[in-house]
Amino acid sequence: MQKIIYLIIFLTFFLGYSQKEKSSILIPNTKKNLKLTDQETLNWHHKDIIDDTIPGISLDKAYKKILNKKKLDNVIIAIIDQQVEINHEDLKDQIWNNPKEIPDNNIDDDNNGYIDDIHGWNFLGNSKGENIIRANYEFVRVIRKFDSTFKNKRKEHISSKQKANFLIYKQAQKSYEKKLKFAKKEQEYADFLVRNYPKSKKLLKTFFPQENYTLQQVDSLYKVHKENSELGKLIYFMYDYLKYNLSKDWIIETKKTADERLSKLMNFKYNDRSILGDDPNNLADNEYGNNIVNKYSKILYHGTNVTGVIASTRDNNIGAQGILNNCKIMVLSVSPIGDENDKDISLAIKYAVDNGAKIINMSFGKDFSINKKWVNEAIKYASEKDVLIVSSAGNESRNLDNQNIYHVNDTEYSTGNEISNNFLLIGSSTYSLDKNLKKSSSNYGKSNVDLFAPGHNIYTTSPLEEKYKFTTGSSYSSAIVSGIAALIRSCYPDLKAFQIKEILMKSGISYNIDVEMTLKDNTKKMIPFSDLSKSGKIVNAYNALLMAEQVSKGTE
Repeated sequence: MQKIIYLIIFLTFFLGYSQKEKSSILIPNTKKNLKLTDQETLNWHHKDIIDDTIPGISLDKAYKKILNKKKLDNVIIAIIDQQVEINHEDLKDQIWNNPKEIPDNNIDDDNNGYIDDIHGWNFLGNSKGENIIRANYEFVRVIRKFDSTFKNKRKEHISSKQKANFLIYKQAQKSYEKKLKFAKKEQEYADFLVRNYPKSKKLLKTFFPQENYTLQQVDSLYKVHKENSELGKLIYFMYDYLKYNLSKDWIIETKKTADERLSKLMNFKYNDRSILGDDPNNLADNEYGNNIVNKYSKILYHGTNVTGVIASTRDNNIGAQGILNNCKIMVLSVSPIGDENDKDISLAIKYAVDNGAKIINMSFGKDFSINKKWVNEAIKYASEKDVLIVSSAGNESRNLDNQNIYHVNDTEYSTGNEISNNFLLIGSSTYSLDKNLKKSSSNYGKSNVDLFAPGHNIYTTSPLEEKYKFTTGSSYSSAIVSGIAALIRSCYPDLKAFQIKEILMKSGISYNIDVEMTLKDNTKKMIPFSDLSKSGKIVNAYNALLMAEQVSKGTE
């Protein structure tokens, strides 16, 4: 314990946690002695490695020691994602209202091309209020586009000009076959649930006529009848049903999801754009969508989860705690169940830039991009207009340095070079100061992932009945970095997007910890956490604000 105290004193002195540009701590392999308390679990990601021995972002410390002395300007943050429940009790005060638009007069008052866009725009809806809920995977779109050109052809039959497209086509076919196997197993499981649930209930009723059985009673019954394979299976089904708190509605939804994965997401004949009536391969055909950004938020719920990490009202004694109150959330819905369309992404980025957003958060990803040049052009447009874009690295445990078809990045496929200086790709970390510091599912890459941030067991807002939930993934790591970026812009509005990117990467915390990685052959390997991203660090709000102060003074 004494060594830990000396370590803290040394690190505090070395870092200064002062106005000097000492922005990176090298933390030895040490663990928090106790499990997280219930209160710490709710906002562990706001904690500090020195004060709390929790590898969070030091946000509480930043508010206590820096932000309490600052006047914070409002910053517009665009959430390009699924829909957002704009009337949520913990979000409604932070939702953007277009000051140039008169609500519900059916006139484009600000002449921006979008009628009555009060809180943003829904690129998946039409004038009737209908909405794309499920859309094709992008690999389906790729195969559909190139099938007539490349079907049954070998590499040696392809011209040099077409080789890049042929490679993407073959990769898309592999992805399709892999997902098809998963989808068929998912449907088999769903059919099993639907078929056996009523049988299991009927059987249990013969033992418990009042249907008031407990998990323990069903377990005991199974032990008696497990030798009878048919009877035992039905009893065990109900045991699982009770153990995992399943419901009839959950079974119905599982069946629907499994069926529609095959009938829509993976169906080459399914045209998800028929609702919109646009040409998805014509960027100029842009008069579509509607201003309804929350009608389907209970189904397309991810945007509400992401928004809550950034903008849940702080210190209102309810629900979750966001990064900052001094923001306005612009809602731009582009994400269905399935894959986003590059046209929608491109237009959403341009909308955000043209309507005042200073930070854009894009917590989504897909393996293919049929019109990536449009997205790249939009990213460059945002860079020219000084808008920072933050995106999630994804959750497939991949090394993105070896995954050259991953879509959401600012890399040019043909050259491998970055096309802008305003884009951050974020991996996901946990609260474990050990081999599990990297979230096991998070993608990574020394060249392609810029930074890590907490993304495990994050408490945030939900559009569903419970209003709040714990959730995990790099989506929330991206949101955390977007929130910190907005804090910096709120305090130091003169700093440029590229400066904020540099500050976030340089001011993070370095951890001298090896993390366990599972390789393709399922073997385990220990790799330094610092080798998982370009910066090698976890974002830190306190350090970032200290560095921003120094950079701001240097630019005055």
